[in-house]
This record gives sequence, structure tokens and C-alpha cells, in this order.
Amino acid sequence: MLKQVTMAATGLVLGLSITAQAGTLEDVQKRGAVSCGVSTGLAGFSQKDEKGNWSGIDVDVCRAVAAAVLGDASKVQYKPLTAKERFTALQSGEVDMLSRNTTWTLTRDASLGLNFVGVNYYDGQGFMVSKNLGVSSVNDLDGATVCIQAGTTTELNLADYFRAHGMEYTAITFDTSDQTRAGFESGRCDVLTSDQSQLYALRIGLQKPENAMVLPEVISKEPLGPVVRQGDDAWFNIVKWSLAAIIEAEYLGISSATAATAAKSGTPEQKRLLGSDGDAGSKLGLSADWANNIVSQVGNYSEVFERNVGSGSPLKIARGLNAQWNKGGIMYSNPIR
Repeated sequence: MLKQVTMAATGLVLGLSITAQAGTLEDVQKRGAVSCGVSTGLAGFSQKDEKGNWSGIDVDVCRAVAAAVLGDASKVQYKPLTAKERFTALQSGEVDMLSRNTTWTLTRDASLGLNFVGVNYYDGQGFMVSKNLGVSSVNDLDGATVCIQAGTTTELNLADYFRAHGMEYTAITFDTSDQTRAGFESGRCDVLTSDQSQLYALRIGLQKPENAMVLPEVISKEPLGPVVRQGDDAWFNIVKWSLAAIIEAEYLGISSATAATAAKSGTPEQKRLLGSDGDAGSKLGLSADWANNIVSQVGNYSEVFERNVGSGSPLKIARGLNAQWNKGGIMYSNPIR
């Protein structure tokens, strides 16, 4: 009761009707599925195909949580949400978690009654232009008309950058990323700005993607990751460590193809992650094989990255910052022990 009162008071201070919703794990187990908020459609992150199947880096985080909690990565109910809808849907309990290319900022973490659990993709804001516009740098865009998605950090970053550089622009806002792409393609704006990963995803959806280019400048830090409600630490820990298991599996050299063997005859670290040694699962309120289920059914971070946005995908994005910390990137998991 004290926790609920404290959270309710916090919600009142913030002007929000947020209360603690402990027991998400029990709700998920009773429902038999994880309710996961995703984008309305963004290649490589969360997109539904013509058969109704969802795929993407963010989708795989949802699948990892389902594998950990229910033993089956397919037991996910996907809820498509616009950028403006996403936080309200999570706050209200409409979804159990949000995995929707969402930037972790202080304001979002400290004033919405939400907790970011980690980073599944390090990104940064960039700009896409038509090649026939004749520009090679964002600094050539003074006076440009810019297509932008409403309810995102992109709007604020754009205003900050142009103001700091003494430049002017006219913004045209849209509710979804597909609408921004359509606006750009129809010529309503000179430039489309978003996270660079989104720009590459949106470019392949153009009728003539070869006519568009992404400018070299990156003007912001955009650490993207899953989000849960405050007030349920047990669920927060489950989602946090489900993401960590994917990242740690790559570091330890465990893939979906080798998880079963590693659980039996691997190193002590591998066995500890996969549940054949230690009691990590019980500390999370899960079965001993929670992480084994994740890696076997979803894969490690390298597998998730490469099939969705990397070499095995149409986007062909290099690992860059998203490489493991010991291979030139900053992707890093806390120790699972």
C-alpha cells in the first residue's frame, strides 16, 4: 500500500494519473502472452509483413521477454503505436512493455513514471535529402523545409541544432514515419530528419531509393531501448535482464545453434547464463532455463542485429557503436552471475 501511495503522489506532482502496477509477471502468465508496444511499421525494428508476422530488433526484445517468462518467444501480442501514443499506452497499462525505437532521456526517465531498462541500439539523428537538391552537408540546409515525426526527440534536436548554427527552417510534422517518407517523396519538404537507422529504413521504401542520400553529420545521441512502468521492480528486472542475456550471449560466444551444447559442456560463465549452473532464474522469479530459452529461440545480439538491420537485411547497416565493447563498439551487458 505504501508503494502505491508513493507512486500515486508522484503522479499527482507530475500531473499524471500513474500508480504502481505490481504483478505484471502474474498478469502475463495468466494471459499467456506479453503485450508489447511497437512502432506502426519501421523496417529493421518493428514491421509486420503481408502474412501478419512481426520482425525487427525491437520485436526480438519482445520475443526475448516472452521466451524468458513463458518459455515461448512466439507468445507476444503486438500493439502498434505512434510516437505520440506510446507513453500513454504504457502508463495506462494497455501494454506490458514498450519496445519501439525510443530514446532514453532524463525527462522521459524521470517524469513520466517510466523506467528504461537498457539500450538495444545506439543511434544518432541524421538528415536525408534528394541528390538533386545539390547539398552535401546539413550546414547547407539554411531555409530548408523539413519533414519530421511529431512526438519525438527529433523535433527538439532539430530546433537546437539550427538555432545554435544561426540557421532557419520550416517544419512539417506527421504522426507516423511512413507519412514523413510520403511527404519527403512527394516533395513537400527538402529534407527528412530522423534517427539514422530510420533514415536507412525509410530510404529503402522510396520508389527510387537511389535518388536519396543520407548526409554525413550526426547531430545527437539517441540511445534506443525498451521501457516499462515504474512501480513493478520484478517486471523491470525481468525485461532488463532479458535484454542483457541477448548481449551477454554474444560476448560469451553462445548462439542459437550452440546454446544446447554450451549448457551441457560450456565454460562456467556460459553454464551460469544458460541456467545449468547457479540460480539466476530463481532470483528473477523465472525457471532456470530462462536465458537458454531466449538464446535458443531468439539468438544472441549479433544474430538479432545482422538479420534485422545488418548484413542479412536490406538495410546493410554496419555494427559501429553497436559492436561489442571489446570489438570497437560500446554494446555491453552487466555481468550475469
